[in-house]
Amino acid sequence: MSHWITVPVLLPAVIGAAMVLMMRNDLLLQRVFSLASVLGLLAVSVTLLVVASHEPPEVYQLGDWPAPFGIMLVLDRLSALMITLTAVLAVAVLLYTIGSGWDNRGRHFHALFQFQLMGICGAFLTGDAFNLFVFFEILLIASYGLMIHAGGKDRLRAGVQYVAFNLVGSSLFLFALAAIYSITGTLNIADLAVKSAELSQGDAALFRVAAVMLMMVFAIKGALVPLQFWLPGTYSNAPGPVAALFAVMTKIGAYSVIRFGVIVLPPTHPITGTLIADLMLPAALVTLIIGALGILGATTLSRLAAFAAVASMGTAFIAIAAFTPAATAAALYYMVHSTLAGAALFLIVDLVAHRRAHDGLRQSLPPIAQAGLISGLFMVSAIATAGMPPLSGFIGKLLVLDALRDQAALVWSVILATSLMTILGFARAGSTLFWKAHASAPDGDAPGHPAQVLAFVAVGALLAGLAVLTVFAGPVITWMEATAASLYDPSAYIAANQLPEVK
Repeated sequence: MSHWITVPVLLPAVIGAAMVLMMRNDLLLQRVFSLASVLGLLAVSVTLLVVASHEPPEVYQLGDWPAPFGIMLVLDRLSALMITLTAVLAVAVLLYTIGSGWDNRGRHFHALFQFQLMGICGAFLTGDAFNLFVFFEILLIASYGLMIHAGGKDRLRAGVQYVAFNLVGSSLFLFALAAIYSITGTLNIADLAVKSAELSQGDAALFRVAAVMLMMVFAIKGALVPLQFWLPGTYSNAPGPVAALFAVMTKIGAYSVIRFGVIVLPPTHPITGTLIADLMLPAALVTLIIGALGILGATTLSRLAAFAAVASMGTAFIAIAAFTPAATAAALYYMVHSTLAGAALFLIVDLVAHRRAHDGLRQSLPPIAQAGLISGLFMVSAIATAGMPPLSGFIGKLLVLDALRDQAALVWSVILATSLMTILGFARAGSTLFWKAHASAPDGDAPGHPAQVLAFVAVGALLAGLAVLTVFAGPVITWMEATAASLYDPSAYIAANQLPEVK
């Protein structure tokens, strides 16, 4: 099975390169190979998920170089979950892209899409901090190309802002890695977990600084206050399918915090202690509040969806900051939910934008084609995003609240208050976009528009995923709890790397 671990990285890399070299002028051929690639990625990811669910962590040594000197790809329950989530999202987004014709607005959309998947899957699978930086850079390059796909002044400006923030993050990442390597002599995650706990007091101050810098990098990727400023402008100006794919990119920041915060820098670490958790919880609470205020005051539907992404990351980081198995399991469930719900919302925003000159929320506008179907999809996504019953958002927030019941006075009040604000914001947006638009139409008629069946199927599939996550919440939560338990007992993860004994 070990060679299959490389497929989520190699498959999109090879297909993307082939598209650039041999298919750049044939859109149909690009669509066929791109769809075959994501379906293959989904099949391999599900297989790896099944294997990881029943087997201990498995390490693939590239070039057969042993840890901690070589490049490691590590498959465990957490990495398998995240690449499977990425594959599911990729299939839905690609179907929408083909169905809506977005890929016809630029020659290299499908190649960039594949390179983006390569970077995402590589970030989830790598067992080495430096190669996490490498995959972050692949993500940055591919996502910038996707961000400015089809051009436009606003999109280019948002793209430049996005790159600027991420270049700052990349610089911090290099400084942090350099400091950590100078202290420990390694960047292998499993090796760091062992050696960082044995550092002398003379290295403690520098290691704490490097640890905080590293978490700041992940906070930028995860849009955590005060480093969230890039997200609303970037996501609201990105093409709808691209913003939907970006829904899993912020989860890379959350994933990295879980991976390093639990294995390398746990609250029991003799040097960092609870420093990471103490800094993260207030930032997460403020992130959630800012996201909810943004939803309540959004002037366009695209900005509403972008601030919903900020709020969802705030909720996820609140759970992560507790650094307990129960809270981490709740965070994982909520991350899966928010990825599917956020992607569906961005695709719905694009459906509206296709049928109307703009998506402003300041005043009612003329009705749109297929308004009944789109309004129904919007209502479902709004219920899921706000965390209302009966969908998985409600279950996810209940899990977070239950895991943090010892901090109920603060955490519960913030989550419940922001949920109410989110409900009000979505209710206002839906009323302006659909109900008032229909009521103000002279004859109730809307202009014609192609049905885009495949696009609606893609959105419906994402919302159906939320329904599945709700119906099978019991076994899914049990699986998440087992995953969290394995993270908080990293002995199997460390043993899989077969680290040499220190003499």
